[in-house]
Amino acid sequence: MKIALIGYGKMGQEIEKIALERGHEIGLKIDISNQQDLTVENLKACDVAIEFTIPASATANYSLCFDAGIPVVSGTTGWLDKKEQVYRECTEKNGTFFYGSNFSVGVNLFFELNKKLAELMAPRSEYDVEMTEVHHTQKLDAPSGTAISLADDMLNILPGKDTWVNDAIPAKNELNIKSEREGQVPGIHTVRYESDIDFIEITHSAKSRKGFAFGAVLAAEYCLDHKGILNMKDLLNL
Repeated sequence: MKIALIGYGKMGQEIEKIALERGHEIGLKIDISNQQDLTVENLKACDVAIEFTIPASATANYSLCFDAGIPVVSGTTGWLDKKEQVYRECTEKNGTFFYGSNFSVGVNLFFELNKKLAELMAPRSEYDVEMTEVHHTQKLDAPSGTAISLADDMLNILPGKDTWVNDAIPAKNELNIKSEREGQVPGIHTVRYESDIDFIEITHSAKSRKGFAFGAVLAAEYCLDHKGILNMKDLLNL
């Protein structure tokens, strides 16, 4: 499999290592120094694109991949206000788009654990809930895409919670997500339910970027035999 890496920062470099270990080839590497090489013609020479960039450029990158007729796997967050537009374009151009707010296998199992805990806590009005996400200082968006995914799942289950806020004093109907940026932390997400007498919390803590990169390569492999709008639930059969 020949991979186009759109975004060759720390994550792109980790993806490259794992892809090569798994016998794949890197056909195109795009970073800020050679953005002019991100063309439909160059993308057509590859089998799949893996995109980890910034919200401002992500949707344009997806369009180029759709035009080139190759699947695109993206872990960029912060662009979801344009989700319907991207999904529509993918469908109209008969493309394949695999999006993950987090490609870690462990985090996607954590998503399922979070939903199960929310179901158990839904009738327990004596508990209130909040979330904390901690990432490295280079992360541009807050809250993280993973935190938003966790929050959205909880809002669909918990009565009385209908929206989330970021680093705010929440109203009763709001779920507060605390965002902290420090050092080189790959990612820590904690969901905490607290009452007057105790608290229950679950945490996922990434040790490195390797788990995210491994999942992205697995997603790229999956896209070779699957088509349409895809995600980690499809890959992991959750």
